[in-house]
Parts: sequence; structure tokens; C-alpha cells
Amino acid sequence: MTDRHDPAELTAFAEALFAAAGLEPGKAAAVATYLVAADLMGHTTHGLGLAAMYLKAIADGTMTAAGDPGTVSDRGAAICWNGRRLPGAWLTSEAVKLAAERAKLHGTATVAIGDSHHNGALATYLTLATDQGLMVSIASSAPSGAHVAPFGGRVGVFSPDPVAHGIPTGGDPILIDISASITTFNMAQRMIREGRLYEHDWLLDRAGNPSRDPKALGEGGSLLTAGGLDHGQKGYGMALQVEALTQGLAGHGRAEAPRALTLATTVQVWDPEAFGGREAFLRQTGWLARACLASPPRPGVAAVRLPGQAGLARRRAALAEGVALHPGILESLAPHAERLGVPLPAARGVTPG
Repeated sequence: MTDRHDPAELTAFAEALFAAAGLEPGKAAAVATYLVAADLMGHTTHGLGLAAMYLKAIADGTMTAAGDPGTVSDRGAAICWNGRRLPGAWLTSEAVKLAAERAKLHGTATVAIGDSHHNGALATYLTLATDQGLMVSIASSAPSGAHVAPFGGRVGVFSPDPVAHGIPTGGDPILIDISASITTFNMAQRMIREGRLYEHDWLLDRAGNPSRDPKALGEGGSLLTAGGLDHGQKGYGMALQVEALTQGLAGHGRAEAPRALTLATTVQVWDPEAFGGREAFLRQTGWLARACLASPPRPGVAAVRLPGQAGLARRRAALAEGVALHPGILESLAPHAERLGVPLPAARGVTPG
């Protein structure tokens, strides 16, 4: 049996936890909102499973608890912030809001953020723009991490370098959330804790041999780029582009050799009205979405889905029935809740399995 929790109560619990730990109110609310949002969509390695790490970062000062980002430059449609290691969820959500506001004025807007703290699942921020009929892209990299080897190499240079795209269609938006690596560091850490191996060779060991064992990462191994051993040049190219788009535009990254966790994130928003028009845009994207869904599935596949379709369905179900957290997440937060005097949320119900 799996406990289910009311999403609003989980968010209130997380917000109280981060506020008690020292985050300013608006920042505590943003971190709680987007971590729970990740769990609602099924991105469980980037939901409340990150909360314990964030609380430790607040306590040791590697996450800045208060203040505003520094404005490096602002040309209206192009903005650059020094994130000052503030919470990534707050910085990223504020950047999407600002880019959406500016895109309505200029047609498009870009916000580059250097030296941010971690920001979780990029997909959770997309609807801030798509709900307004705007198209959005978010790219993020971690210059403090180097777990992904360049194609043909065996020593890590990159982080997984995720990119997310939100595309309005007139119905549910298309929500794309992919990374330049074939798997992620957080997933590898979870698999190590659970004693599992990958089903395919998605890593390299220290000698550069293919491996399914996530423990290889802690022994000098690396993650493969998307496309794997035979077509990994695709993920390699994506990683190079993401690192330039984020660290390059923000002016802060691997060249500074940061030790503590730090991110660079770039948000871009487009207003279709400034181009061929919003109705014309939706006519094209709506047609594309319908054509994909109507494609006859290959053997063994029930139906073709659009990116984000499953996550949106999970979110609807969780809002109606409660969210089932991945095993061990609340248990990992119990010592922090006791230390900070925040009661754990009660289960709303149970689901078999």
C-alpha cells in the first residue's frame, strides 16, 4: 500500500520547512511549489527528494537564503543576472515571468542567470509561459558537476545539461524535458541506494568500458551522452550548445572552477503574436499535435503520445486523488522536520501496490 498526500498540504509543509530553515517567504514558497510540482508530474528524482539536499545547503550557506540577483546587463529583450547562489526554483520562475512580460513588448526575450543554486525539473516552469499563449525554452547546466563524458571520451566534462520547451497548441501544451545525457546523476544515485542496475549500458567505467552499474560514477566512470555508444555525437552536440547558451551567455561557469553546487540557466520566451500571429501559430502547432497523436502505433505501443502528456495526466490525477511520493522521501525529511519544528503531513489515503 502506498500513502497518498494532498498536494496543497505537501506544498504547505515544504514551504514551512524551508521558511523555518531560513529562506525568505517568497523563496520558500517557490521552492516548495516547484518541488511538489515535479512530484505531481512524475519527475520524482527532482521533486521533494531534493529537499533534504536543499535544507543542508541552506544550513551550510551554499544556498543564499535572502536577497535579489544582481543585474549584470539589461537591454530590454536581453537580460543577464548574477544569481548569487539564490534558490534556483525562485530565480528560474522569476526569469520566466520576466521573459514573458518582456516578450509581450519585444516579441522575444532572454534571461541568462549565472551562479544560481539548483532548480529541479525544468518542465515544471513551462506552463508559466504556455498558459499565456507564449512559447518558452529553458536550458540549464551545472558547472560544478562533470559526470558526462564527451562522445568518444571517458572522463566527465559536462553535467546532464537539460533543456525544456513549452509549446502552446490550443489544447494541452507540448512540454518537452530532455537532457544531453542518456541518464542523470540523480537517477544514478537513487539506483545505487536501491541496489539496482540499469537495463542498458548507459555509463562508462573508469577504463571507458560500457557499464550498467551506477556505482561506476563514484569510481571514476561517467554518464554517456544521449544517443549512447553509437550515436552519442547527438547528445555531445547538445551539451556543447547548452553549456554555451547558459554558462557562456551568463559569463560564469567552468572557467571559474566552482566547487559548491552552482547552475547557469537561460530562459527564452517568444510571443507568437509578434511573428506570424498567435492564431496562425496555434493552427500549425495544433495540426502537428493532432497528426502525432493520430499516427498508427508500432507493435507493442498502445498509442503515440506527445511529450508532457503523461506528466500532465499524472498531475491531474494527483490533484484529484493525492500524490504518491517515491518511497523514502518523507522519511528522509523527518529528521529535518523534527529539528525545525514542522509537523509531517498526514496521509490522505492509500493506493494498493
